[in-house]
Amino acid sequence: MLCLLWFSGVANALAYPHQEVLEAAPFSDAIGDATNEGIVSETGSAPEGSFHEPILDTLQDLVDALQVMQDKYFVLWQGTWPTSIDWTAAVLGTHVSAVLSTLTSGPLDIPDGDELLGLSFFALENTVNRFFSHTSAFYFGENAFSLRNQAYDDMLWVVLGWLENIKLQNLHSDLHYIPSKNGSGKPWHGTQFQNSAAHRARIFYELASAGWDKTLCDGGMIWNPYLLPYKNAITNELYISASIEMYLYFPGDSIDSPFLVNLQGTQAARKNPHDPLHLKAAVDGYNWLKDSNMTGLGGLYADGFHISGWESTSNPGSRQCDQLNTMVYTYNQGVILSGLRGLWLATNSQDYLHNGHELVRRVLQATGWPHTSSRQWQGLGRGGVLEDTCDSRGLCSQDGQTFKGIFFHHLSAFCRPLQPQEKRFLAETTHGRSADDDWTEAYEEHMQRCRSYGAWIEHNAQAALMTRDTDGKFGGWWGRPYHQLEAAGLVDSSTIPDGAVDWRNSHNDSSATAGSTWKDYNDRGRGRTVETQSGGIAVLRALYQWQSYDAL
Repeated sequence: MLCLLWFSGVANALAYPHQEVLEAAPFSDAIGDATNEGIVSETGSAPEGSFHEPILDTLQDLVDALQVMQDKYFVLWQGTWPTSIDWTAAVLGTHVSAVLSTLTSGPLDIPDGDELLGLSFFALENTVNRFFSHTSAFYFGENAFSLRNQAYDDMLWVVLGWLENIKLQNLHSDLHYIPSKNGSGKPWHGTQFQNSAAHRARIFYELASAGWDKTLCDGGMIWNPYLLPYKNAITNELYISASIEMYLYFPGDSIDSPFLVNLQGTQAARKNPHDPLHLKAAVDGYNWLKDSNMTGLGGLYADGFHISGWESTSNPGSRQCDQLNTMVYTYNQGVILSGLRGLWLATNSQDYLHNGHELVRRVLQATGWPHTSSRQWQGLGRGGVLEDTCDSRGLCSQDGQTFKGIFFHHLSAFCRPLQPQEKRFLAETTHGRSADDDWTEAYEEHMQRCRSYGAWIEHNAQAALMTRDTDGKFGGWWGRPYHQLEAAGLVDSSTIPDGAVDWRNSHNDSSATAGSTWKDYNDRGRGRTVETQSGGIAVLRALYQWQSYDAL
């Protein structure tokens, strides 16, 4: 296993004075046992406040999980995960970029086996370059032509995925490639891929933006242009998060593609960074979602609205979103969180943060937290462990197996510390707001509330780790070890809200519920897949981020 650089205050000191690449710190003369001694210093002694077993174990588990996903499921020559589908592949690419961002900004070395191999920048660089090359290959392996003709939410996963890749490029370059004073320094080589990633993000954002519709329900995104009008939570949340991320992180696009997207002339191409139209789209989108009453049990986001009486454009029925499918999914509670953080950064309105924390509180409550011994279904789990209703039955579709990982990815984004690119944005666009006392106090309060979720995240990470098989593959149902449900009660161990339709997953396949015949409950249904692996990666990444708060 490769080792990573401990970056707590040493990066600048290690830079060559006239080159952009950091010099590797010398290997330690005294190699310590990571599980007993923590990190050793260059003199062979453990530094004051050194890091010990829990965070090292999480780091080891996280890198192992990523390596399993890429070694077992990713095919380099195809540039994709062949068992994925188009939209889940976009999410998988997002997870890879996000993990690399977490590793490159983290405080610790990766231990090699039971030993810690010192403070090597080049080991970090090798790790980042290896998996970044996978995301670059995925750019060509992604089924972009097919996705152009799919539902609007499918398109928006693509946007978020390539913006995540751009954020990684900028972060790794900012932290470890320091331009020289005479201007001869260069950024990390991975940033040469930025134009390609930005172009795809823009193309798919513009394609998806055609889904914004005011003729029905006074606004909101339509889910699929080819089916009956359905304005659902996930498409609108994705549109909000993608819009604000385009405003904050899109670097501009100089590519004149032959595949222009504005065929209907509905809006002008948005090719510049920090375009106010992107900010307006995010604000308008969230205002509509917030006022739509698209909430169900426990104040959680339900699946979406149909329009009663709708038959055709010439007979649009009520024109109002008045038929709510009250089905609750985990990912509908997650995607909006990254959007709310971005809206706060862009507008300085603390209401966005407050709304985000209230939603997180409702999710924790819906898992039964902090009552970890309870077996009673609470809406999104029990015993404090996050579940979708399909998990315990082994009936999750490929969509459903992806949901929990999406939630934890966006929870991590909501609670991510400020990055250098974001600090530059604040300094350039808000006259130094990041140094303002009131703003700083709000940010510190936000991060303090984020810290309070650590015990719940650890509880879920441990539940996920219990599902790993001998190959290191994660299962999809994390709840089983915590409440030890009897096989006879398995079918009824989770319930969907009254009147809800779980159209994302099958609930009629009785063959998957024969609990007494299964030694491993995560072998039922689709079993362990690249999507369930991504869920394990996302919750471990969240745990590592939380454990790093006090170390950075």
